[in-house]
Amino acid sequence: MQSDFLVIGSGLAGLSFALRAAEHGTVTLITKGDALDSNTNWAQGGIASVLPDGLRDDGDSIESHVADTLDAGAGLCNEEVVRTLIREGAETIDDLVAHGTDFDREGDRYALGKEGGHSHRRILHARDTTGHEIATSLVEAARKTENIRILENHFTIDLITTGKLGSVTEDRVIGAYVLEKETGEVHIFRSDRIVLATGGCGKVYLYTTNPDSSTGDGVAMAWRAGANIANMEFIQFHPTCLYNPAATGPEARSFLVSEAIRGEGAVLINDKGEDFVKMADPRGSLAPRDIVARAIDREIKKTGAACVYLDATHKPAGFMRERFPFIYEKLRSFGLDAETQPIPVVPAAHYQCGGVVTDVDGKTSIRGLFAVGEVACTGLHGANRLASNSLLEANATARRALERMLKTYRPERDAPTAPQIPAWEHGDTTAPDEQVIIYHNWDELRRLMWDYVSIVRTDNRLRRAGTRLRNLRKEVRDFYWGHRVNADILELRNLVAVASLIVDCAIRRHESRGLHHTLDYPGIDERLQRDTILRRF
Repeated sequence: MQSDFLVIGSGLAGLSFALRAAEHGTVTLITKGDALDSNTNWAQGGIASVLPDGLRDDGDSIESHVADTLDAGAGLCNEEVVRTLIREGAETIDDLVAHGTDFDREGDRYALGKEGGHSHRRILHARDTTGHEIATSLVEAARKTENIRILENHFTIDLITTGKLGSVTEDRVIGAYVLEKETGEVHIFRSDRIVLATGGCGKVYLYTTNPDSSTGDGVAMAWRAGANIANMEFIQFHPTCLYNPAATGPEARSFLVSEAIRGEGAVLINDKGEDFVKMADPRGSLAPRDIVARAIDREIKKTGAACVYLDATHKPAGFMRERFPFIYEKLRSFGLDAETQPIPVVPAAHYQCGGVVTDVDGKTSIRGLFAVGEVACTGLHGANRLASNSLLEANATARRALERMLKTYRPERDAPTAPQIPAWEHGDTTAPDEQVIIYHNWDELRRLMWDYVSIVRTDNRLRRAGTRLRNLRKEVRDFYWGHRVNADILELRNLVAVASLIVDCAIRRHESRGLHHTLDYPGIDERLQRDTILRRF
């Protein structure tokens, strides 16, 4: 199957790129689940943008947003990238509105919220389901676009590069092996321009706010193809995931309670009613996420409590129901009334700040391969993502990626001689009795990462994690090559690869910076103010 552009992933980044690219050629968009199964669709908070004069918060500016981003990133942001993408924020909002996104308004102006690390109100939202509003509008627009073919329930196994096929003159992408989940068939999709937009890797941890699809597929595929990977030690833990052991089902265990609630005045307290985060940072509950998550982790370990609480009970009656209707009703379904009861919360894995190394246009180290959105490491987030910058980055880099492709690549001039692509090799037996072992390995991996490589780390824990991951990698290789592959094996293979990259990066960083906090090196070492870059070859 051939197309001018191949997009892997159906979140904001992938859909935004596809809609633009369709004006210049055929687009195949592959997603391993439903088109709406993405981190974008789960995003509650919003998208950060400094709007034009007359529409922005008083005193806000591009410089202020840049300063907040650099401060949150703990010295590892690429300032040029930060300035470039933040300057394109207003244009990003215009793009989304043009595709049907309906942001909340107050009269003739957008209603702007505030979140942790932001010095001004600059977060646009659609109540508390902003991601769903964006995702549904873009999916609908893509389905109506003639040049876009969306293939749901298709799992991309691996990228195909000329280097892997033996070329000594160049290494570029020429396609991908893709599993059709319903039939079990593996197809070859050919394209010289491929965009990874696969999102993050939250499911590598036992507790996460991410959907089940977030298994690090793009990072793992890029790594196997030979792309550079950076800063995977910086995994952001969202401070406020619902803690309610009496509730059942995976949604109850991973329900995110939006940071926007803190932006509107809710406060994190312990079981004595104390504002404990103030002791760690004068900004209290609105400090950057790395600081808040560590404060919660420290409070829980110090007191032995199972959780802390997010208290919005001091807000006027009806506030939670009107401003955060989705969250309010979901909590009600779990037996909690946020207007009269503090919400029990704990941190959970939320966002990867590292990923496939790219420039500001999403270009990777492999010719023809681009990465956009959470899967990419552009330099915007540094060692800790500023809240609501991710949707801004996803849309802005998608636009820039297409512009870069159109400027630098001409099929009639640059297309390589089409090599013969061999059929994908795999085992030819099914092993239903082995499925239990696959699930056991999945569970072991996620518990291992939660216990040894989460909010606070030590060299000893990281070494132990690395040793156990080596054993898991061997078992997964046996599954992958010994049996007919299904989606469970593919996801486990990718999770083990990404977990290993996280541990390898964490072992190399001998300091505490941003989201990487280790008891063995509790301070920042200015000599280590650089990215942790891993190269396979």
